[in-house]
Amino acid sequence: MSTEQTTRPRRRLGRPGSHADEGPRARFSQLLPYLLEHKGVLSVVIVLSVLGAAASLAQPLLVGQVINLVGKGEPLGGLVWLLVILVVVSGLISGYQHYLLQRTGEGVVLSSRRRLVGRMLRLPISEFDTRRTGDLVSRVGSDTTLLRAVLTQGLVEAVGGALTFIGALIAMLIIDPVLLGLTVLVIAVSIVVVTLLSGRIRVASQKAQTKVGDLAAAVERAISSVRTIRASNATDREIAAIDEDATGAWKMGIKVAKISALVVPVAGIAMQVSFLVVLGVGGFRVASGAITVANLVAFILFLFMMILPLGQAFGAVTAVNSALGALGRIQEIIDLPSEDQFDRDIAPLGMTVGAANEGLAPEAAAIEFAGVHFAYPDTAVKDEPSEVPDAAGGADRPVLSALGGEDVVAEAEAAAGLGTGLSEHPHALGGVLHGVSFAAPRGKRTALVGPSGAGKSTILALIERFYDAVDGEVRFGGLDIRTLDRAALRSQIGYVEQDAPVLAGSLRDNLKLTAADATDTDCIDVLHAVNLTEVLERNELGLDAPVGEDGIMLSGGERQRLAIARALLAAPPVLLLDESTSSLDGRNEQLMREAIDAVAVDRTLIVIAHRLSTVVDSDQIVVLDHGRVIGTGTHSELVETTPLYRDLAKHQLLV
Repeated sequence: MSTEQTTRPRRRLGRPGSHADEGPRARFSQLLPYLLEHKGVLSVVIVLSVLGAAASLAQPLLVGQVINLVGKGEPLGGLVWLLVILVVVSGLISGYQHYLLQRTGEGVVLSSRRRLVGRMLRLPISEFDTRRTGDLVSRVGSDTTLLRAVLTQGLVEAVGGALTFIGALIAMLIIDPVLLGLTVLVIAVSIVVVTLLSGRIRVASQKAQTKVGDLAAAVERAISSVRTIRASNATDREIAAIDEDATGAWKMGIKVAKISALVVPVAGIAMQVSFLVVLGVGGFRVASGAITVANLVAFILFLFMMILPLGQAFGAVTAVNSALGALGRIQEIIDLPSEDQFDRDIAPLGMTVGAANEGLAPEAAAIEFAGVHFAYPDTAVKDEPSEVPDAAGGADRPVLSALGGEDVVAEAEAAAGLGTGLSEHPHALGGVLHGVSFAAPRGKRTALVGPSGAGKSTILALIERFYDAVDGEVRFGGLDIRTLDRAALRSQIGYVEQDAPVLAGSLRDNLKLTAADATDTDCIDVLHAVNLTEVLERNELGLDAPVGEDGIMLSGGERQRLAIARALLAAPPVLLLDESTSSLDGRNEQLMREAIDAVAVDRTLIVIAHRLSTVVDSDQIVVLDHGRVIGTGTHSELVETTPLYRDLAKHQLLV
């Protein structure tokens, strides 16, 4: 089993705007797959570009013919009408081409967002520990929009423009090589200038998008913690911090604008200088009889036609380099391994865990830990440190976003050497778990108890395969869970996290997250089972009642019970409950215990609790301290054999 996902080094992120590494730069070859997804439409656009180029190139020739006929006093015939038709056709082609490019540009943005979100939501949980939410959101919302400019600002049009450029160049060579030589000299200088500036545009654009990501992360952080910020009287400090990030994004945007401002006028200057040179030298050559007035007029028209695609090419250079800067941030996420990329190529899990299981290895425990060592990566706790003091008024603590809750933060602090001490195990420097071994029998209730930072929540995270053990094995029905398909494994496990996250949306949206096919009757029954009848009835919308962002329209206890109802609705054979009654009052705690007792029949439960009164009747209690199992047994047995458990029980007046 590869442990690359757990142990490979990662880039450390500090305060927004202080990155040690600005991220990779994308290559043009990485942009091509996004364009080739729309190769059918782009082929039509290229054909239209060719037709438009042909219509444009024919116009100076017709103008020259008209001038010659007028000079000779001969009738024009249908030349004028043919010229009008060419102008109209050229305009229609240009308009339809513009529509196709805009539509395709939106398609490129959509496909890039689909690809990015598809990979982002499959990243290892450890990646979310190391990255700021706002920055990830910015990559989806802001960076992807820059890819549209590749199509809408001249890249594909430059193909037709190239034909126009070459055609005009050949025609000008035929008309007067001397004037062409002077024109090419001016254009060559402009091309050199644009080439020198294009690399700087890409770098500046990538840095600008990084700054925008920093700003989005700062805003997301402030909004998600607005109540804590207000209560801590830290609003002005947060505004100042966000203003600093906004100013940084503005400065990088100005830098991009300055460089782009040097590129944009180059085509105009080249055109003006070329026009003046051609007009001056051409007038002299007409006077000397080297060329005719009709030839000079045709040459000047071809000059305009050559300069226009040159401007498109310069615009394409700017657009592509800006897009490549943003694409580098997009590809940084897409190129990361998904959480199952290193899993073994095996058949999906095909057994059920329960008291009456007759599948594979029926004698094995439902869940078993065998000598498990685990350490969070040394950069796992590196999100933006909060500037808001904690409840005790102590130093700011980093945020571990994967699991949430005080227990996990404490475990992370212990792993980082901020808590009770570092591990001496050679495989898990600063580890959270050290040689943990215990078995949770099928159809029984196992409780995990111990002080904060003991590793209880980490054990549940390993069962869910949010992380993999550094050493030892976690077994599911007798099989190493690293050999099992993750989706099939998780489909048999109900997990209620410590902070009981509630998604923005309705009651129904939250409940059906784990059971998409559940009926309204099923949803209502499970809400009754967890004593949420009042929530259901207090809003006339019933199951469609909104719960607010992060469930803010519910109380803490209601959020906890809704999370439990969501897990129960899927009727999994294994339930993991992390402090499932921590936010309940005495009455609702008793009702919740009765509900859990009712659904615990023929199911395996692993319950974490700080209040021992909620787990004293468990079939088995596992006591952890500093990431080690120091006692296993029933309540009465542990009171006699395990001093730490006895002390906990005494403090809670249970002995």
